[in-house]
Amino acid sequence: MLIQAHPGLRLQVQRIGAEGAPLLVVDQLVADPERLVRKATRLDFSRQGAFFPGVRARAPASYEVFLERLVQPLLVDVFGLRPGRLRFPTCHYSLITQAPEQLVFLQRIPHIDSASHQGLASVHYLFHGNWGGTAFYRHRATGFEYVDEGRHEAYYQQLQQESEGPDAPGPGYIGEDTPMFERIDQIEGVFNRLVMYRRNSLHSATIDNFAVPPADPMTGRLSINTFIDVIQ
Repeated sequence: MLIQAHPGLRLQVQRIGAEGAPLLVVDQLVADPERLVRKATRLDFSRQGAFFPGVRARAPASYEVFLERLVQPLLVDVFGLRPGRLRFPTCHYSLITQAPEQLVFLQRIPHIDSASHQGLASVHYLFHGNWGGTAFYRHRATGFEYVDEGRHEAYYQQLQQESEGPDAPGPGYIGEDTPMFERIDQIEGVFNRLVMYRRNSLHSATIDNFAVPPADPMTGRLSINTFIDVIQ
């Protein structure tokens, strides 16, 4: 499956919060996004991993090739990373489907995907309609907007305490500000938009607890979620 860039592709570089972690927003990413949606309808989605609140299916291998062509020239100027070989530990179609009352504690708060500064994550929105985007947060007790190796132990010790305290979140996807977290940025989920950020930035999908998307690639919250490791 050949994937080509849209001729109207637009790049925007932003910074997240007070700590200024990089954030890349790409609109009009691929030339034929509907073809990617049709491909998803022919796949078998299943639950993968303990914490993703939905189902996934493998994205085309050519998508990784396309994404590498996009990312390589941006590593230094956008993400402050020296050029290196890219590895894709995850590249999946994703559908968030889990009911709010079924979420465990770590699914009800923002998360990181890795503590390493060498890791990037991207979300390519492939849905029409108001299914939400991606938000970024600051942990109030520590002030952390990202959690790297040096912060990892202190952060999770604090989370453990808070999970048993009065500020622990009730059932449901995180919304805006909470007693534990402050929302510091948000990217709307727009069809054929990609957002890319460091995997150690605290983030979460923005999901309406009163309108959880269906498990249907044509009508649900379809995205391609990718993890990228920069090997130097």
